[in-house]
Order: sequence, then C-alpha cells, then structure tokens
Amino acid sequence: MPKLKVPAPPIPEPLKPRPRRPGAPKQKPLDAAADAGAHVVDWVDERTSLSGGLRWMMFRKVPKGTNWFYTLGSATMFAFLSQAVTGVFLAMYYRPDAAGGAYESVRHINDDVFLGEFVHGMHKWGSSVMVILVFLHMARTFFFGAYKYPRELNWVIGVALLILTMAMSFTGYLLPFDQRSYWATIVGVNINGTGPLVGPYLSDFLRGGAEFGATTLSRFYAIHMMLIPGAIGALIGAHLYLVAKLGTTAPPWLKAETAEELREERA
Repeated sequence: MPKLKVPAPPIPEPLKPRPRRPGAPKQKPLDAAADAGAHVVDWVDERTSLSGGLRWMMFRKVPKGTNWFYTLGSATMFAFLSQAVTGVFLAMYYRPDAAGGAYESVRHINDDVFLGEFVHGMHKWGSSVMVILVFLHMARTFFFGAYKYPRELNWVIGVALLILTMAMSFTGYLLPFDQRSYWATIVGVNINGTGPLVGPYLSDFLRGGAEFGATTLSRFYAIHMMLIPGAIGALIGAHLYLVAKLGTTAPPWLKAETAEELREERA
C-alpha cells in the first residue's frame, strides 16, 4: 500500500506578509512597520531554511489521551534553563577560593547584591525541583512503556541525563564551602571511593589530590559550571530530536484501533 504524503503545515498567519493589492497606494510607514516582523523572518529563513526544521519539530501528531503527565519532560527542561540562567548570574559574583573567598562571596550575594538572595534561592531550590522532575519524568516513561522499541536509545539518553543531573547537584553542593557542604562532600567522595575498580581513581580525580583543598573546590566549580551543563545541553538536543522523530506513545490504558475501525473513520 503506497504511503500517503502529508503536506507541510501552513505558516501561521501572523508570519505571512500581507500582499499588496494591484493599484493600491504605496505602504505607509506604520503599515510597513507592522509587516517588519514578517519580513525579518522571511529574510532569515531565505538564508537559513530554518522554517522546515521548525515546522517539523513543532507541527507533529499527538496521540489520543495525551495529558499533563506528558509535560514532565518540558518542565524538566525549563528547570534546567532556570538553573543555567541563575547560575550565570551567580557566577558573576562567586569566587572559588577555599581560603574564605567562596563562603564570603555567597554571603555577599545573599546580603549585599540586589535580588541576590532571590536568585540564589531560585538556584538552590531549583536544583531540588529539577531532580524531582527528572525522576517523575523517568517514572512516567517507564510505567507508560515509552522505553520500548523504537525508543530504546532515547531511554538510554534519559538515563544519562538522570546521572548527570545527580552529578550536577553533587558538585554544586560544595560550592558555598561552609561546614555542612564541606563535610557532606567528604562523605560523598569517600563513598565513591569504595566503588569497585574505578572508585579510588574517581575519588582522587574529584579531590584533585590526596586531600581536600583549593584544587578540590576549583575542580568541582569547573565540573559544575562547564563540563556537566555542556553535556546536559548536548544530550537534551539529541533527546528532543528523537522525540520529534519517533513521536510520543499513547497512554497504556487506551485500546489500539484496529484496521476496521481506521477504515470506518476514513470513510
């Protein structure tokens, strides 16, 4: 049976420039300004051809029964973007100095910087929100059977994102460099050191030597700020590509339509 070719989704009306009628007077400046957005989009699209990819990503079929459970992935991505934005602002004032500079910079952010306590609170509690959302999203994927063929690779990427999220929380916990974060990180690194084969090497890598010190704080800061966010961003891009390519699964409580029912609907 030949496959039906689905036409490309139409461009939204606000992005279409209004055609000039024959014999109509020249556009007034206000009318030209109203169409400026459409002309800019046309100019960019003519040189990049991004509209095809955006329409492929945005306009796709959604299975019946889609509900709020399917928004957990988008909520997790929004939490990551919030962490990235607030983290950039915090990095403008933070100093990874083990000799009191790290703790003093966090105190300065909370007490002296305009909206510093608010931004720091968003980053601190946003990390917990992101961890919770990642676990809920993974649970929804597992119980809905969305990890099965042909979405196994997307499930593997999701597991990697879960591990990286936990690693980002662990490395960020040390950065205030107070008593609680210092001793909690020592416990965490020592637990990692008990792992088979790679455990001792991993703990030495995280400490940056045999003892905790300035190198440890700088290493955690670099991993937390550059290494892990870059890896998460790349994997999120691959994750979204596979979601758009393979689509989403219907809820397990919905009965699959038979060929007879499909023929009746088309008729």
